[in-house]
Amino acid sequence: MKLNTSLSIRDRKILKKVIWLYFFLLIFEGALRKWFFPSLSTPLLIVRDPIAVLALAFAYHKGYFPRNAYLSVFMLVGFISFFTAIILGHGNLLIAIYGLRIFIIHLPFMFLIGKIFDQSDVIKIGDIMLWIAIPMTVLITLQFYSPQSAWVNRGVGGDVGGAGFSGALGYFRPPGTFSFTNGNSLFYGMLTPFVLFFWLQQKQKISLWLLLIVSACLLAAIPLSISRTLLFQFMLSLSFSLFILIKRPQAAKSIFIAFICLMALVVLLRNLPLFQTSLEAFTVRFESANRAEGGVEGVFVDRFLGGMFGAILGENQTPLFGYGLGLGTNVGSQISTGGLTFVISEGEWGRLIGEMGFFLGMIIIIARILLVIKLGSKSYQRLANNDILPWLLFSFALLLVLQGQWSQPTSLGFVVFGGGLIIASFRTNKLETESEKRIFDKQ
Repeated sequence: MKLNTSLSIRDRKILKKVIWLYFFLLIFEGALRKWFFPSLSTPLLIVRDPIAVLALAFAYHKGYFPRNAYLSVFMLVGFISFFTAIILGHGNLLIAIYGLRIFIIHLPFMFLIGKIFDQSDVIKIGDIMLWIAIPMTVLITLQFYSPQSAWVNRGVGGDVGGAGFSGALGYFRPPGTFSFTNGNSLFYGMLTPFVLFFWLQQKQKISLWLLLIVSACLLAAIPLSISRTLLFQFMLSLSFSLFILIKRPQAAKSIFIAFICLMALVVLLRNLPLFQTSLEAFTVRFESANRAEGGVEGVFVDRFLGGMFGAILGENQTPLFGYGLGLGTNVGSQISTGGLTFVISEGEWGRLIGEMGFFLGMIIIIARILLVIKLGSKSYQRLANNDILPWLLFSFALLLVLQGQWSQPTSLGFVVFGGGLIIASFRTNKLETESEKRIFDKQ
């Protein structure tokens, strides 16, 4: 089908509504599986898949299906790996299909978000996330201080054993509305660039009181989550905001005000008994984990650089075409072993190489690296035009697109949506040229 360079207003509105539905299901899918429809927890695991399929089918029918070099590589390697998994790998059709859906449904949907949304839509997402953050923080506070047997801590399928994950001092990491605790960290990680954007972009009509309350929620969520990942993501986004000064020295006043307000909120929270306990638990967890992993440097090298390069330089002998697509996913693990274990690798790059083999896995890894470079270079260029949103969003998308897990549904959803939002943020107004709007098309 011939590629369309334009879409009717009606068709665009339809696709935008579908993208919004995907977003809300990403945030509240876990709540449906834990509290409202626990008996349907298994099919609800892939509730966003048919939404993405319908959007892609509609876009294809209208000649607006996303096309670019990155997506072509992802889909081609995905199909090759599907057949090698059936013929040479695990041989389980269901597991292979589950692995293939990442490449032919979710990754195309990421680029479709970038084609349909523009920066105004991205800002609306950020606005809604501010409002969601308030009840979300109330929820994780209740989960943190409640026993795992409490209703707010029910696990997937109504599991009375609880959805929390081991933390420190007898407290568990709260999952929020998500199925697992990583969703909570990813939500606040994606919220951080928007909070910083609204602080620095004063022309946006956001209530100061709302911004102060949400900033306090974000800061409180770090110790409540007992997540070093969230702290690292927050500091990364904060450093990206400071880097804006290099390109926009005139933003110094806004950045100074934002930092003063954030520091004042930190002091306030530290003196509230409600959050002193969570801060103590977070500190114990941080220090004990760092000691176990060789300090902060060891954490960075082992969990980040070591996880990436260890997958490439590892000593384990992987078959030429891997053990089979989908085997390293949660569903693949459940079907093959009867439990949720890391059949191949806990790290994303190790999983890709383990499933696909070294050569096909490396093609996907290189494509992800090149995509991140593309996003980073374009975001940096936008700073020269006083457009800070792509740069701030890149602080979240950087590690997520590079090595965010595709094997776990919630993480995959944030990779797709976070990547889609940063691509969409490059489209700033309706007067842009078609080449600018189609920045990821035919490349």
